Amino acid sequence: MRSEKGKFTHNVIALVYDFDGTLTPQPMQEYTILPEIGIKKGKEFWDAVTKEALKTGGEDIVTYMRLMIEMSKRKHYPVTPKVLKSLAKNINYYPGVMTFFKRLNAYVETQYDIGVRLRHYIISAGLKEIISGASIAKYFYKIFASEYHYDEYDRAVFPKVIVNDTLKTQFIFRINKGKESLHENINLHMPTPLRPIPFQNILYLGDGLTDVPCMTVIRKNGGYAIAVFKPGDSKGLKICKELLRAGRVDFIAEADYRSKKELDRLIKLLLDNIVEGIRYGKESFNQSQKYLS
Repeated sequence: MRSEKGKFTHNVIALVYDFDGTLTPQPMQEYTILPEIGIKKGKEFWDAVTKEALKTGGEDIVTYMRLMIEMSKRKHYPVTPKVLKSLAKNINYYPGVMTFFKRLNAYVETQYDIGVRLRHYIISAGLKEIISGASIAKYFYKIFASEYHYDEYDRAVFPKVIVNDTLKTQFIFRINKGKESLHENINLHMPTPLRPIPFQNILYLGDGLTDVPCMTVIRKNGGYAIAVFKPGDSKGLKICKELLRAGRVDFIAEADYRSKKELDRLIKLLLDNIVEGIRYGKESFNQSQKYLS
């Protein structure tokens, strides 16, 4: 176990969330920038992204970020960090999301007596600037998401950071190793006992196939995953059932974050399980300190 001057330090739990489709019914762009540049139906934009990516051989996330810039220029609508953050107020969330983080923090603080700390993380292909302006942003310890580079007038000019389904796993390892700045090298070997947040202390929430790489990495290393689906969405439910059948997730549930709903219950069940692992780890560490030091 990792120690700092004889102290047990593997008591941090990381709850990691996808954003679009997991906390919100629709992609964040459909609530924010797309209506401002004249796109009323999100499907039109995403179909255009798919068509353009196939035509150019481009990566989907890079393509959508480029098209947003091009379309906004044609509409003479500036894409700036200030504008993107201000539009975040238009985002709609699933039931219970607005109070979920505060409630869960309170649950951890009142239910466990071993110094457990809870951190909420976002890993999203959406835009960091939008998420940073969201009303729930204050609850996130760190937001990993796609970003633009801006010119001297604060106008978006090209993608600076992209986060797609496979690149998402990079940030899982950053959380695990405590190297959360992009300039920090995560490829150097770090013994498991020295990693600040063990995989078994990580719970991931996602809504579909783009979350499979993260779910797989976390579960193969002893962590947990839940897949959520939009209430009444038969296609989303089918995908979640396939993930459950394939062993990609521990549980599936409707994306309803209200107290005492199935998702709330399952998250707390897994938190209880993680905490029991922390109790065991702490006791094992104390035994080693007492008898083997």
